[in-house]
Amino acid sequence: MNGEADAILFLSVLSGRNPEQLIGQHVIAAPMVRRLGLEAIPTAYLLVESGGTTGTEFMTYSKPLPRYKPEIAVAHAMAAELLGFGLLYLEAGSGALQSVPDELVRAVSQAVDIPVIVGGGLRTREDARGKILAGAAGVVIGNHFERQNNLEAIGLFAECIHAPLASQV
Repeated sequence: MNGEADAILFLSVLSGRNPEQLIGQHVIAAPMVRRLGLEAIPTAYLLVESGGTTGTEFMTYSKPLPRYKPEIAVAHAMAAELLGFGLLYLEAGSGALQSVPDELVRAVSQAVDIPVIVGGGLRTREDARGKILAGAAGVVIGNHFERQNNLEAIGLFAECIHAPLASQV
């Protein structure tokens, strides 16, 4: 970290059972975050099955939540809210084959009062828009722009994501 950020998502992998990702790395990072004066946003990170082993699953030793059992994700989300997390991140993992199902996003978004963001496997504007329409407060798109040099498409994605919100006003 070089101190140029305003805030950091202080992620805890609540879907996993690896203590290093639940609290271990946070203890190591906390003094640095404080020293840099960054706002820490306590974020519950829920890894969701994506059709194959992702880098996230491999690196965190976390078994993802089943993609077609929203009640399990909802229970994790409720626990996150009760524990005081300010943000919930539903993630299919870096380089995911499939994104988090809209039905799961909808179930989780309706079950909690904290903002939900969704990432992993989002390759099209329609897919990103579907997450917003399902109740996500935002989406995270990385590999699509990084790997395919699609930086010029960021504006198109933003328009598509904001369009559902404008039509609801």
